[in-house]
Amino acid sequence: MEARISYTDLGKGFTDGLFKSGGYVRQSGLDPKLIELINTRMSQINGCAYCLDMHFKDAVHLGEDPQRLYSLPAWRECPYYTEAERAVLAFAEALNGSHMNDEIFNEVAKHFSKAQIADISLAVAMIGTWNKLNIAFHTVPGGYQVGQHG
Repeated sequence: MEARISYTDLGKGFTDGLFKSGGYVRQSGLDPKLIELINTRMSQINGCAYCLDMHFKDAVHLGEDPQRLYSLPAWRECPYYTEAERAVLAFAEALNGSHMNDEIFNEVAKHFSKAQIADISLAVAMIGTWNKLNIAFHTVPGGYQVGQHG
């Protein structure tokens, strides 16, 4: 398997803004394991193999239970997600599909401030962008090492 486009083929500035926004999300105060749940779930939905490999490894490194990661497609039927996590997963799925409604927004607002909801929204947007790039570029999964991208 070979990538169609390598990030090394691109101009230096191509990813600068993406990494800066990603750094903002990581420093936002959101629980890093919650961010990795978002990243993993969105990567599952969007079908990004590279991002799935990366975020599964990052989440486990942070102490996330692998069962919670491989069960994400069925999170509604699993008892081991908190109400806040469930609200975020529903919110992320709705935002990713561009069909947010008041019920979903109001549920996440029970657990998070407006600023946190904005940070969650940015996290969903960022992983969606990375998913799309890695799918287009056919970035090869499997070789990611925790911390490799900063």
